[in-house]
Amino acid sequence: MSSAGISHAGRVDLLGIGISPINLDDAVATIERWIGDRRRNYVCVTGVHGVMESRRDQRLRRIHNEAGMVTPDGMPLVWVLRLFGERRTERVYGPDLMRKMTAVSSMRGYRQFYYGGAEGVADKLKQVLVNDYPDLPVAGVLCPPFRELTAEEDRAIVDAINAARPHIVWVGLSTPKQELWIARHLGRIEAPVMVGVGAAFDFLAGTKCQAPRWMQRSGLEWLFRLCSEPRRLWRRYAYIVPGFTILAVGELVRRAIRPSEDASSGSPSRK
Repeated sequence: MSSAGISHAGRVDLLGIGISPINLDDAVATIERWIGDRRRNYVCVTGVHGVMESRRDQRLRRIHNEAGMVTPDGMPLVWVLRLFGERRTERVYGPDLMRKMTAVSSMRGYRQFYYGGAEGVADKLKQVLVNDYPDLPVAGVLCPPFRELTAEEDRAIVDAINAARPHIVWVGLSTPKQELWIARHLGRIEAPVMVGVGAAFDFLAGTKCQAPRWMQRSGLEWLFRLCSEPRRLWRRYAYIVPGFTILAVGELVRRAIRPSEDASSGSPSRK
C-alpha cells in the first residue's frame, strides 16, 4: 500500500475515495473475471460510513483507493455519482451482491468461504444459502475471536482458508475492521477474491432484520438501523449523516461552479 491516491482508472472521486460507477451486473462480471484470471484482488462494499471513516483514516482511504472495486453500497452515494454525470450507477448493496454471487457460484462451481460474524452466524449463513442453492460449494466457515489475534492464530487462519481452496472469501467484520484485515492478508490468502460485506452475514442469516425495501430505496436504511440498535449506532450516525450531507453538497457546488472558473481563466472545462 504505497499511496493514498486513487489508483484505478474509471473510478469517480467522491470526497477523496474512488467509487466504481457500476451496477450489480458489472460487479458480478468483474468478480467472475478475477476468478477466471486467478488474480488476487478485493472488493470494498462502501456506503457513507466507509467514505466518512476513510476521510479520518489515511490507511483506510488507501485501502479503498487501491481496491480492485469499490461498490456504491448506499443510495446517497448513488445519487451523488448520478449528479456527477454517472447516470447508469446503481446501488451495489452487500447482501444483494452476496446473494447474486451465490446464485452464480452455485451454477459455476465457485467455492465460498465465510470469515467473520458473531459466534454461529457464519454457520447459520451457510445453512441458509445452501438451503436456497443446494449446489453451492462452501469451502469453509470461520468465526474469529472478538479480540486481536496472536501471530500463531493468524497463521493458522490463513493456512485453514488456503487449505480449503476457495474462489471467494466473504469477510463480515464490519468497517473498518474488515478492510484492514483484507489489506493485511492480500497476498497471503490465495483466493482470487476477497469481499468485505459487513452486516450482510447477519442479514442473510436472519440474525438481524433488514430495512424495508422502500427505506433502502429512499436512503433511509441508516434510520432503520439506528432505531434497531440505538446504543451502538447513535454516535456513528450523529457524525456521518450531517457530515456527509454538508461535504457532498459542497462538492456538488464546487463542481457546478468550476466550469465557469475554468472559462474565466481561459482553460478548457473538465468533467
